[in-house]
Amino acid sequence: MAQSLNTQVALHTTGVYYTGIGNKVGKFLLGDKALEFYPDVNVEQFIQIPWDSIKEMGANVSGKSISRHFEVYTETGKFLFASKDSGKILKIAREQIGNDKVVKLPTLLQTIGNFFKKKN
Repeated sequence: MAQSLNTQVALHTTGVYYTGIGNKVGKFLLGDKALEFYPDVNVEQFIQIPWDSIKEMGANVSGKSISRHFEVYTETGKFLFASKDSGKILKIAREQIGNDKVVKLPTLLQTIGNFFKKKN
């Protein structure tokens, strides 16, 4: 049975976790201890990422709009998520892990531009 790490819930919303093979649709649970994702198909395949194990977290930002997709970097790897409430998720993460760990990720055009700048 899935047991939450959180004692208080700050946000409960829906979203997607992108695995290497496919996608899992489920629920996000953000609280005082961790960011948690519970898939709708099988809740026992949950992902719990404690706030203190997150190295960096970010999303693409253009103007004032924040991308639905966001990435979480830990010591064990990178997790790619999407949610309609990604801005709220990043705001809560900023309160938990600090401003320096929540970053703007480069857009696709910026990544391509940086690739060609390095070539020259």
